[in-house]
Amino acid sequence: MNGQIIEKFPFPSPSPKVRLFQVTYFSNGLKVKGLLAEPIIVFAPYYRGNQGGEGEEDFGLDDRNDAYNGFELLKQHPQVQKDRIHIFGFSRGGLMALWTAIEKPAACSVVTWGGVSDMFLTYEAREDLRRMMKRVIGGPPWKKPEEYRKRTPLYELERLRSPLLIIHGEKDENVSIEHALRLEKMAKRLGKRVESWYFLEYGHHFPPMINKKITEKMIAWMKASSWNKKE
Repeated sequence: MNGQIIEKFPFPSPSPKVRLFQVTYFSNGLKVKGLLAEPIIVFAPYYRGNQGGEGEEDFGLDDRNDAYNGFELLKQHPQVQKDRIHIFGFSRGGLMALWTAIEKPAACSVVTWGGVSDMFLTYEAREDLRRMMKRVIGGPPWKKPEEYRKRTPLYELERLRSPLLIIHGEKDENVSIEHALRLEKMAKRLGKRVESWYFLEYGHHFPPMINKKITEKMIAWMKASSWNKKE
């Protein structure tokens, strides 16, 4: 059963208030791994092929099922309110977060921070990733446009039902601000509920204290979205 936990082992936690577990769960026939935090529940999938999980990553196609089934894992957890699940993704995780929110309309909200939204743009901007992307995806965008399109959530954003928050540093050299701008433009064009927080002075990683403040503000936004979700 997708999302069902098969194994659960304690994992070192940085806080005495948080219990961490490395779990193995089912995802479309594969046994994949993830990290679970309790008692305030947070789950982060490692994605197939990582940390001993079965299968191989394919950069935003079949491996996004591991995020979808992570959502199902939370829904099955006895400590989780099934109608109060939020989705957050950073960097490449932003791509997975967007796809999960599109496929799981019950999500209360989705936040992408420094997140990828357009795989064509990733290939164009990240010369250091091109060899990997050609190997995993099967070629460059001009040879395999449909493969890049299938991995780009902008083309399916019309199906998004959850409120969307975009956080991005304008000096980001890993994931350019253009990803956020394209996402915001498309969301507004489609009439989605979207809010954007852009930070002129920061890049991909924010200073720790700034990161903490923005995270606290983000959580407050999530909580407000739980009561004001646009159907």
